[in-house]
Amino acid sequence: MPDLIAKPALGLPPLTHAGTTLAEAALPQITAIAPFPGQSAAVGTALGLTFPAPNCVTEAGEARLVWAGRDLAFLLGKAAPEGLPAAVTDQSDGWVALTLSGPQAVQVLARLVPLDLRDMPRGQAARTALNHLPLVLIAEGEGAFTLLTFRSMARTAWHEIGEAMEKLAARAALTP
Repeated sequence: MPDLIAKPALGLPPLTHAGTTLAEAALPQITAIAPFPGQSAAVGTALGLTFPAPNCVTEAGEARLVWAGRDLAFLLGKAAPEGLPAAVTDQSDGWVALTLSGPQAVQVLARLVPLDLRDMPRGQAARTALNHLPLVLIAEGEGAFTLLTFRSMARTAWHEIGEAMEKLAARAALTP
């Protein structure tokens, strides 16, 4: 059997405009966890995390459980143990993680995401869209976000965000 080599989806250097930076993040193992009916608490206990409420993220050490839809969460940074009372699917090769951080991050995303992110605190997540691309958005703190989208759409997401960053920077340069 051939040895497979993990490669980043984009392999591009970070892009910075007006102090705001877009970068590809190393994505740890990502596992979709869909608890069987009535088993959310048992799944959380087995993982050492609370199963997240809608639009929330729970964390313990390097492990994160990110709400990704009704009765669905993504486990990041930790392998799912055997025997979970849930449907478990490794999604590691199907997603890309981008980070967007800086003073213009909210304004950049305001042009692309149909949500008001101005007061979104750390530990919140949203299943939404980046223009026409599916997106799981995670608030990391003031002006910092992790964006998860399909790996096959990574270049399009990068282009869309980069273009919004350029336009904001150009507009700021025109304003006295």
